[in-house]
Amino acid sequence: MPRNEPTERTDEWGEGRSPKRRKAVRYAVPVAVAGVAAATIGLVPAFAGSGSPDLPKISAQDLIAKIASSDVQQLSGTVRVTTDLGLPSLPGMGGAAGSFGGGRGGEQGGKSDDGASAAPQSKLMELASGAHTLRVAADGPDKQRVSIVDKAAEYSLVHNGKEVWAYDSGSNTAVHSTGAGRHGDRHHAPKDLPGDLKNATPQDLAKQALKAAGDTTSVTVDGTAKVAGRDAYQLLIKPKQAASTVGSIRVAVDAANGTPLKFTLTPKSGGPAAVDVGYTNVDFAKPDAGLFSFTPPKGAKVVDGDKQRAKAEREHGKQGKDFGARKGAEEFKKGLGGLNVVGKGWTSIATIKGTGSGLPSGKGQGAGGDAGKFLDSLGDKVSGSFGSGRVFSTRLVNALITDNGTVYVGAVDKQALIDAADAAK
Repeated sequence: MPRNEPTERTDEWGEGRSPKRRKAVRYAVPVAVAGVAAATIGLVPAFAGSGSPDLPKISAQDLIAKIASSDVQQLSGTVRVTTDLGLPSLPGMGGAAGSFGGGRGGEQGGKSDDGASAAPQSKLMELASGAHTLRVAADGPDKQRVSIVDKAAEYSLVHNGKEVWAYDSGSNTAVHSTGAGRHGDRHHAPKDLPGDLKNATPQDLAKQALKAAGDTTSVTVDGTAKVAGRDAYQLLIKPKQAASTVGSIRVAVDAANGTPLKFTLTPKSGGPAAVDVGYTNVDFAKPDAGLFSFTPPKGAKVVDGDKQRAKAEREHGKQGKDFGARKGAEEFKKGLGGLNVVGKGWTSIATIKGTGSGLPSGKGQGAGGDAGKFLDSLGDKVSGSFGSGRVFSTRLVNALITDNGTVYVGAVDKQALIDAADAAK
């Protein structure tokens, strides 16, 4: 029987609320996904047409095409994000998210002059652990707003034309950026800020899953559901490759307009979902224009994001449109000795060649011995024709670090990592 997943509604933001929430993200799923997915996915002839709600039958291929052709540009609502990757909580780090620099970074000692606490990059890792509530709104490609609403503090990202504001209420710090000086175009907001919080809505996650799908994937329609009060089909995506740690991905798709309403990724090992992102309420009417206006609260520290970027470019001696994400990725890749991907589909493994010095051994005394003992408590020692190393595991992603410092990481089981290391020897 198909699942019926009634989702509890929560109140939407109302007019007059303090400007503390929203995100810049494009909600339409590119039509190109349909061509890629329909041409390569191993579609299983399954249909949804029974159960509650009672919807017309639809094939997996037609449902994928419906997602891809969806052109929803206007919406507002609440998204609930729950992530349980099994990341370790390190002493004094405030949990997994804290270990990645999340939380209220940049406000130690009451200082937040550099705007670090309001930078979108610092907020993305907060979503990697625990449960979070997002308030989202969009009115076409030039107006989006999102808030991460957690406990007493809220974080907002507002995009309106060429203006982008990022505001962190915990440190009362705002970062303001414009399109000026970017690619010679003064009419669009900087693209690097809105993109930093991508993959936080069901639409973006579904798009990425469909892009990754190929002949290593089974896609079926597995019944219907009720999500955020709307009728939806459920698209079920399963890896065909046994070594993948992904059990399944379930996407609830709005029956009327093709918008993904809920995304759930369950590990093969079972238990709760590793990633569960879904609307608790959603409205596809044009949002109020006031949602995309932002004025820093009285007393807020305002940081000029354009000046920050220009300063960073000068310090690095680089200019031009590719500075930043692309150039940074290239330098990071070089610094790691070269990043390579082996395998395909769900069992792709990223490899980073080592420099000869791996993890410290648990043997011996002093700091090195203590560090090694700590690592021994986290990782499993493994060996093969490649030599030896340790495998560090989460519920979804595993990583092998060999004694010579080479890293193999992917959403694959331990044996797949060992096999990859042996093959590269």
